[in-house]
Amino acid sequence: MDFKKYLNIHPEVENAITEKKPVVALESTIIAHGMPYPKNVQTAMEVEDIVRKNGAIPATIAILNGKICVGLNKEQLEMLGNSGDVWKVSLRDMPYVVSKNLPGATTVAATMRIAAMAGIKIFVTGGIGGVHRGAEKTMDISADLIEMSRTNVAVVSAGVKSILDIGLTLEFLETHGIPVITYSQDGFPAFYSRNSGFRSPLRVNTANEISNILNTKWELGLDGSVLIANPIPENIEVPKEIMEVYIKQALKDAIDQNIEGKEITPFLLKSIVNKTGGDSLKSNIALVKNNAELGAKIAKSLIDSQ
Repeated sequence: MDFKKYLNIHPEVENAITEKKPVVALESTIIAHGMPYPKNVQTAMEVEDIVRKNGAIPATIAILNGKICVGLNKEQLEMLGNSGDVWKVSLRDMPYVVSKNLPGATTVAATMRIAAMAGIKIFVTGGIGGVHRGAEKTMDISADLIEMSRTNVAVVSAGVKSILDIGLTLEFLETHGIPVITYSQDGFPAFYSRNSGFRSPLRVNTANEISNILNTKWELGLDGSVLIANPIPENIEVPKEIMEVYIKQALKDAIDQNIEGKEITPFLLKSIVNKTGGDSLKSNIALVKNNAELGAKIAKSLIDSQ
């Protein structure tokens, strides 16, 4: 495959990959579609700093000028965060956006695939996509889950976005053989909330345990991701019962306004920010930073074990 001609890997990232230093992939949808400006750009830079402080090199991923960029500079982060015409790019959109030289912010699925192309094994996000509520009628299931069944890149997130059907998402992950590990607690987290009401299939307490599991899985020839669910810090969580009220209101708004497809998740997240008076945005920022710290530690442990 001649995909390398489309890759533009930042020299710092490329050097780290070549010298087998820990690298953490970061998505860009959270910058372009997940938070308001300028908080989005500020958060992106702070997340990169956290990755560095914990011993790894950050590689924020996006599509710019017909190139798949692995590692962005400040000007590129600013453009993504302050432009109104950035595509939300999942796998199906990548050929179109690249061939048309359009700016694109990558989702979990697209970022995972690009990270794998570049040789990066650890990816940090806020929360993964999954099976949407009502999927038994709409068949709305995120491409994130299918990509996780195929691609050997571990995903560190605060669980599954709480706007989704978490139970069905966990069932889907099990069906496709994707290990689900929760860090430091028995309950599976729900993005804004530490507990979803579902017990985690697996629990670990250290980054070294996680890196050992990753090495074992891939050495066994078991392709696909591992979902590492990292609960939001307790002091900034929004309890599940409170958040559920806001989610149901936001879902009703989406139905009333005929919002669907790839626009549904950004709409719901923005609606919840408004309904919570900004509390959900604070939680979102805190959980991404928390994930970045754990992701960097796992990346470092993974390199140290090889």
